Amino acid sequence: MSRTSSSVTPSLRSGRRSARIQNHLFTGLVYGVGLFTVLTICGLLYLILHKGLPHLNWGFLYGLPSEMDAGGGIGPMLFNSFYMLILSLVISVPIGMAAGIYLAEFAPDNKLISVIRICIEGLASVPSLIFGLFGIALFVEMFEIGLTIIGGAISLAFLNLPVMTRITEEAVRAVPEETKSASASLGATAMQSMMRVILPAAMNGIVTGICLVAGRAFGESAVIILTAGVSTSGEMWDFSLLSPGATLAVHLWYVQSEAIVPDAQEIAEKSSAVLILVVLLINILFRVPLWLSRRRAR
Repeated sequence: MSRTSSSVTPSLRSGRRSARIQNHLFTGLVYGVGLFTVLTICGLLYLILHKGLPHLNWGFLYGLPSEMDAGGGIGPMLFNSFYMLILSLVISVPIGMAAGIYLAEFAPDNKLISVIRICIEGLASVPSLIFGLFGIALFVEMFEIGLTIIGGAISLAFLNLPVMTRITEEAVRAVPEETKSASASLGATAMQSMMRVILPAAMNGIVTGICLVAGRAFGESAVIILTAGVSTSGEMWDFSLLSPGATLAVHLWYVQSEAIVPDAQEIAEKSSAVLILVVLLINILFRVPLWLSRRRAR
């Protein structure tokens, strides 16, 4: 017995030492990749912000654009960006959440639902240009309303609807079955369990999905160019749904490609900085209430 144990012990020690080395190597690799990713993102943010951010002022944010002279602003385009973002979220978030909840909790497990899931996943990966062409066919050719804010907002909602549906479904499915069973065992109905137990538990993933679709909608240009146009009504606070609706992302593309103003490069740099800041602000505004509610729960 002593000979056997003495011969086995060195091999066990060697195996444990090898496992520790592999664990340290893998941990170092993960930390290295994570650090590289964070530094890359910070570097990209610095490259975008350091040129445009110091030159931002209220006159640029509220001013009207100029076609010929230097010093134009982005007021109407920035307003249209927020206006169409809100309209698209009002459409896509409730419908997407409802569809995701149904697929996760109430849909039967059959071939039809499987096909629907495959279609949703396919639509989530379709290029935005396809949704823009669909918007042209629907609003410009069929309804003959032209390039308008309402056409751009609904097309953005169509673009984000599959993503919102898929993220909601996965977030609801990630809630442990023990949590759902505990709610049912206490006598809660399916609706009560969904509203008071499942959705609060899945809210972190759902909010992440809302942040993704909001950022995508705010920075989208292809759909807007094809359905809302590259111009505005020229007014700062134009709430008309039938007005042309160029957004900040479209204006950035236009300034970089076709504008003839002498300060086009400076306008593009400042517009890029505003676009990045707004996307970051959207994520913060959605995350802070969730973070505060978790702190109160503790």
